Amino acid sequence: MRVPGIIGLAAGIVILGALALTLPIGGQDDTAEPAPAPRPGGSEPAPPEGPARDALPVEVLQVLPRRLAERLATTGTLRANEQVDLVSEITGVVERIRFREGTRVRRGEVLIEIDDAELQAQRDRVRHRLRLAEIREERQRQLREQGVTSEQEYDIAFNEMNVMRAELRLVEAQLEKTAIRAPFDGVIGLRYVSAGSLLTPQTRIATMQDIDPVKIDFTLPEKYAAMIAPGSRVEFRVRGTERRHSAEVYAVEPRIDPETRSLLIRARTPNRNGALLPGAFADVSLTVGEVADALVVPSLAIIPELGGKKVFIVENGVARPRRVETGIRTDTEVQITSGLSPGDRVIVSAIQRLRPDLPVRALPAGRGAADGTAGP
Repeated sequence: MRVPGIIGLAAGIVILGALALTLPIGGQDDTAEPAPAPRPGGSEPAPPEGPARDALPVEVLQVLPRRLAERLATTGTLRANEQVDLVSEITGVVERIRFREGTRVRRGEVLIEIDDAELQAQRDRVRHRLRLAEIREERQRQLREQGVTSEQEYDIAFNEMNVMRAELRLVEAQLEKTAIRAPFDGVIGLRYVSAGSLLTPQTRIATMQDIDPVKIDFTLPEKYAAMIAPGSRVEFRVRGTERRHSAEVYAVEPRIDPETRSLLIRARTPNRNGALLPGAFADVSLTVGEVADALVVPSLAIIPELGGKKVFIVENGVARPRRVETGIRTDTEVQITSGLSPGDRVIVSAIQRLRPDLPVRALPAGRGAADGTAGP
């Protein structure tokens, strides 16, 4: 029997079977990449992203020439058209008060009467002395014509008569001052005296103001001195209100303040309803220049850098930096004087994420980026 041969053949079959079990089923190579795992929910795997889906959504604004006014903001103070502190020119006791506080009065209207009994007595005395001087002058004139008296005697009588007339006018002027009158049409304020008060030239009786129209005083830097003149229009707003008022410049100080290097300007505006009160603080704005064909971009689109400024524009689907020079500024916009051309599309969002040649997807300004990445 050939038993060893049979045993060798069986061992070979066993070895071949073991080798077959170690090979991949279906004949696949174990170096092949594994299939991508399915997405959650059983959907198909997402295709790889291309360049269009990698682009950063940004808002763009096409710059076109338009009219731009250069406006300057400053502060000012409202003043009455006319204002005076009422005082007495003479010393005396208040006899009667003939006005009510906070009311309108007319020019020449009597406001305060001062006791004038003493001045009345002085006037009567001077009148009698004047009458005596006139009689003496008449007598001396007749005697001179008759050649009985000298020219010198007549001159003395004549001068005494004139002195008495002057004294009478002086007393009458003092009597006129016992009636304190309104110097102009206006509103009288609070009074500080009562009947029986002793008035002196230092005693304030009340304040009187004409507040229609009102004036507004403000200053401008000296570099704008040539841009403002009588007839210029300004706008202002009083603190605490939103209403804007218009005023016309009517006077300019003819000198620059050497300490502040500023020019003092005064404008005037109607105040028929009395809403504007003297002393109020005002925010003033005025146009000092205008450009008919300015290229304007939002302030947030300007990126400061060493030695200048730049903006990003969209060109061939990517962000391109442009060095620019600026001119007129407003609250929200800046004029570009060089670096941009009409029709350029300036990026106005996602400013901090921009870099040169970054692929971008342009959206109209104000729409916002679809994935929420827009914005600085």
